[in-house]
Amino acid sequence: MNDMNDLFDDLPEPPQPGARAHPALEDAPALLALLERWVARGWLRALDRALAVFLHREVPDAPPTLLLAAALASHQLGRGHVCLDLAATLSAPDLALSLPPEGDDLSDPPPLPSEVLAGLTLAAWQEALTHPGLVADGDDHAPGHTPLVRSEREAGTRLYLRRYWQYEQDIRLHIAKRLEAGAYPGNTATLAHALDALFTPTATIDWQKTACALAVRSPFAVITGGPGTGKTTTVVKLLALLQALQLGQPGQHALRIRLAAPTGKAAARLNESIAKQVKGLSLLELASAVSQQGVDIPTLRDSIPTEVTTLHRLLGSRPDTRHFRHHAGNPLALDVLVIDEASMVDIEMMAAVLTALPPRARLVLLGDKDQLASVEAGAVLGDLCQRAEGGHYTADTAAWLEAATGTPLPEHTLDRHHGTDHNTLGQPLDQAIAMLRVSHRFDAQSGIGQLAEAVNRPLSAAHTAKQKRRAVREVFDQGYVDLARLRLAEPDDSGLDKLVTHGHPAGFAHHGEGRHDRRGEPVAPPRGYRHYLEVIRTQRPAHDTFGEGDTRQPFDDWARAVLAAHGQFQLLCALRKGPWGIEGLNPRIGRALRRAGWLNANDLELDHGWFEGRPVLVTRNDYGLGLMNGDIGITLALPDARAPGRKLLRVAFPASDGSGSIKWVLPSRLQAVETVFAMTVHKSQGSEFTHTALLLPDAPNPILTRELVYTGITRARDWLTVVETGRGMLDEAVTREVMRVSGLGRL
Repeated sequence: MNDMNDLFDDLPEPPQPGARAHPALEDAPALLALLERWVARGWLRALDRALAVFLHREVPDAPPTLLLAAALASHQLGRGHVCLDLAATLSAPDLALSLPPEGDDLSDPPPLPSEVLAGLTLAAWQEALTHPGLVADGDDHAPGHTPLVRSEREAGTRLYLRRYWQYEQDIRLHIAKRLEAGAYPGNTATLAHALDALFTPTATIDWQKTACALAVRSPFAVITGGPGTGKTTTVVKLLALLQALQLGQPGQHALRIRLAAPTGKAAARLNESIAKQVKGLSLLELASAVSQQGVDIPTLRDSIPTEVTTLHRLLGSRPDTRHFRHHAGNPLALDVLVIDEASMVDIEMMAAVLTALPPRARLVLLGDKDQLASVEAGAVLGDLCQRAEGGHYTADTAAWLEAATGTPLPEHTLDRHHGTDHNTLGQPLDQAIAMLRVSHRFDAQSGIGQLAEAVNRPLSAAHTAKQKRRAVREVFDQGYVDLARLRLAEPDDSGLDKLVTHGHPAGFAHHGEGRHDRRGEPVAPPRGYRHYLEVIRTQRPAHDTFGEGDTRQPFDDWARAVLAAHGQFQLLCALRKGPWGIEGLNPRIGRALRRAGWLNANDLELDHGWFEGRPVLVTRNDYGLGLMNGDIGITLALPDARAPGRKLLRVAFPASDGSGSIKWVLPSRLQAVETVFAMTVHKSQGSEFTHTALLLPDAPNPILTRELVYTGITRARDWLTVVETGRGMLDEAVTREVMRVSGLGRL
């Protein structure tokens, strides 16, 4: 199958006026019975049908077409969409349900949505959504308390569950208020001196410097960029700049700045990165630039925060509820909030954050707009950054930025107000978004960077699916030393075992030997999981006592070495279920490592138990243990002080504060972990591995998209192996884009 669209070849033509309606669209009990059959098939969630049943019970005269729209709108939330687009659903009805991509071969299948909706016109469906008891007009500020809201914006008719419509309105309102705050109130000349103190002068535009200037100018700012573009470096300098400008004013106290991330893993990674950068930041010239009296450097450095928390902890999550301790009536006590990995923040969380922010507080969103969106509904960062590539800066913004940075903006990023289409002109949101465009990790000699760029380029009239596939193939044909492609001929192909065990160095030029990085430092050859298991064996402490102080230090050093070695390789996959998902791959990899002599565990332990060398991923925040969703630990055997010669298993986790200390946890205390020989690309966000292997499934799947492949590719630092288990799956993936339906496309 060479095109994902082949899955939907049987989609109907647009419905013709006068066509006979399906019986389920004329009789509510028939519709509910059909929904029950969809639920039994796994095409619809029981929750979605329950909503339709509830609405029918409360309002018996509700048209069946309205009940169907409500069930489908609910189902879209589970698929990442914020609302139901009526026209899009009628043009491709079968995409509205979670149909199995390989088809359903079970007997007596229920009618597909394409069959049910074949006789329904858009006008008739729109008319059904005018029921005053259930649906309010979202363009009239949705008066009343109806459970559903209809919006008729320029994108067409969309149906929301009221709560999600309200989230969008809250986000729109709070961002718009910050964008209306007006021009930069400070002295532009002082700001220019401070920026020159932080950034080395360059002949061409420095996008990091420009991003800092824009973020100072606006109480709401977005800094986006791909891997290695310096997002963290930029935000550290931005925080130093904001504090210096604040402390340079007589009688002013330091700004209260908080740093947050959506997951514990992302928070820990930012924590470690920022702590190192703040420590190495030169502040002498900056302190002198903002004030004639200067700013006390120790005070300035201490005022730059290095501690990063999760958004749930920042807002004060309340157990067993959707509510937080901080909200509009009890706002957060801060002046500046920076959120890293903002692409992972869903619409509900973003609305909660904005609602809890004090009116005068700054918000800076940091993230890669092209990465996978949140698992939950919404793609807030992607929606906000739809026009980031083009800049769309106005003449006023361009003039101010040139005065602040000393460098004019490139012509292609400016909107000169030519033409009559107002929608093409620079919008207030555009003036608050900076895109970092220079990668300091990948250069022209990096196959990883070239592949990421080829995959990430969106489809357009000038760049068709055929051209994109050719561009991706050409990257592999160039023979880049850091890039390998492994095709598995059959499900039990031994090539996968060799990859996960040894890293498959034969797939790279010169077996990965003799390579140096951009600084001239030697790069270790690509490795597999054998490397960390070998470190477990060869560096195991000879001590027979594990306790505190001197008796613990050798074991902490050992654990640090094992964790560092484990980060040398990671297999990523797209799916959870099936032979090419983590549920099939994790036990398979465990058995391969056992056959190679690197693991000592029986089948039961590999499937459901604990064994030395087991890598585990925390899947839910555990504040009692200080472990966050996304943390990775390695199971190690330690001497039992109560029984000489006996070993006890403990799981070693790196501390999340960047201190390098080790947290030892009893396996019995870990309630939400899973083996992580294989990890989903979604879970890998915010992580980086020396050698990343990205495995694509053997059949088309809606989850297999450009964004997923791009995210997987950019988890690799030095080596990337793309593993294909089915012919043409890479071509399928790179030409399929995530299209999440929402109303945040333009503020």
